[in-house]
Amino acid sequence: MSFKTDAEIAQSSTMRPIGEIAAKLGLNVDNIEPYGHYKAKINPAEAFKLPQKQGRLKLVTAINPTPAGEGKTTVTIGLADALRHIGKDSVIALREPSLGPVFGVKGGAAGGGYAQVLPMEDINLHFTGDFHAIGAANNLLAAMLDNHIYQGNELNIDPKRVLWRRVVDMNDRQLRNIIDGMGKPVDGVMRPDGFDITVASEVMAVFCLAKDISDLKERLGNILVAYAKDGSPVYAKDLKANGAMAALLKDAIKPNLVQTIEGTPAFVHGGPFANIAHGCNSVTATRLAKHLADYAVTEAGFGADLGAEKFCDIKCRLADLKPDAAVVVATVRALKYNGGVERVNLGEENLEALAKGLPNLLKHISNLKNVFGLPVVVAINCFVSDSDAELAMIEKACAEHGVEVSLTEVWGKGGAGGADLAHKVVNAIENQPNNFNFAYDVELSIKDKIRAIAQKVYGAEDVDFSAEASAEIASLEKLGLDKMPICMAKTQYSLSDNAKLLGCPEGFRITVRGITVSAGAGFIVALCGNMMKMPGLPKVPAAEKIDVDAEGVIHGLF
Repeated sequence: MSFKTDAEIAQSSTMRPIGEIAAKLGLNVDNIEPYGHYKAKINPAEAFKLPQKQGRLKLVTAINPTPAGEGKTTVTIGLADALRHIGKDSVIALREPSLGPVFGVKGGAAGGGYAQVLPMEDINLHFTGDFHAIGAANNLLAAMLDNHIYQGNELNIDPKRVLWRRVVDMNDRQLRNIIDGMGKPVDGVMRPDGFDITVASEVMAVFCLAKDISDLKERLGNILVAYAKDGSPVYAKDLKANGAMAALLKDAIKPNLVQTIEGTPAFVHGGPFANIAHGCNSVTATRLAKHLADYAVTEAGFGADLGAEKFCDIKCRLADLKPDAAVVVATVRALKYNGGVERVNLGEENLEALAKGLPNLLKHISNLKNVFGLPVVVAINCFVSDSDAELAMIEKACAEHGVEVSLTEVWGKGGAGGADLAHKVVNAIENQPNNFNFAYDVELSIKDKIRAIAQKVYGAEDVDFSAEASAEIASLEKLGLDKMPICMAKTQYSLSDNAKLLGCPEGFRITVRGITVSAGAGFIVALCGNMMKMPGLPKVPAAEKIDVDAEGVIHGLF
């Protein structure tokens, strides 16, 4: 039997005019700004004037990611389609893909099979230009900062204590560390510098957490960009940069409306990294989804220890959101990988390895239920190689933890393949207790907040802080920048900060090697392991397989 690729499925699907999709949300032509036939920007000020719907918010998260893949985005899209399949009014709120992963390891990131958002090629490439605007705003601030130093340095900025870096939305290790300002005196002040990928920029995080254009401008102004020679902080507002930065983002901040293969409305907007930043789509898009539909389905980046924790402790806290339920996505293959099976052997039944890998899933379930107080449903993204015995083992283990399991086939069947999941999610919302809470009190000390995440969410024994991290914490406390949520930057592949510790490790300690503050976004970043803000391309990048034919059809994104 031959199967269509994700790209072939997307390209053979019939898209509805974007006005028709907008009408499903009660939006008319005055509320949308079309970008061609199948994409539009939504004016939130106008859209929020429409009557408020039920707005049940469902978070889709997953076990720690593996090379086997979990299909979190696919299940997110499939769940929204499935809710409409069973007669519920639903909408999706997703992040925009970054060009770095698209051309690097992952390829496209718009779902898969018959659970995709369209137009797939546009979403994966330039889309509506949001990321370009964010990059421009970031680099404008960098240019104004360096120009200030060159033009007399009235703020007495220490060139060796400049924190702000330039960005490009591409994986390019060559740009991680550079020396700029070389050449003649008129070419600027020579200093060490570097580039981050756009999705790791604080501008991206600010963009996604801002409530409106005024809040955006204030947050941009609060970005800490450097220290003066006397140690005092220098902010973007001191350079008078935030107004122009906001002007560059005035259109980008409007959420993008697209559609799934089955015509479910989808807001795809913003895309911060899920380790350096909080890994969620924009607050405005999520609020719009809640306002315009009875069921809003969103996802958070990476595994639940990173994505779901930050969704709850950062996004929900700062935006005053309350999720109604959580879905944890897992696959039999990924759980066996967590149990020690090599990738090439994941298609073979192995109950022993599955039993070793299951604690990873159970830990995430426990966190969502017992730490964050949410109703939980497990979605098993099914593969043909899954055996009845393996599926039965997962269902039994989850049942013992009071959680229902749904065998989900949205990749091959679209919404119809997720009907059981949709019913169970609705049932969980209506019949399970919701005692939503945060993992820590934001008023605690920085170290105690980090320790709470490490012990409650990861299962660590304790946290070790480097001398540098402790000094940085003391500096933030002195500046009064310590009463913010924590954004943990660690490997996504393990509950620990060691990517090789799979499953549900015990007896480990978390090491915090550094602390930075994203004062504009409103969180403190704790750096663990060798996390970096500029990835590199693999030996065989996905870009080598991407092409466009004479008719303009793109191939190789999936």
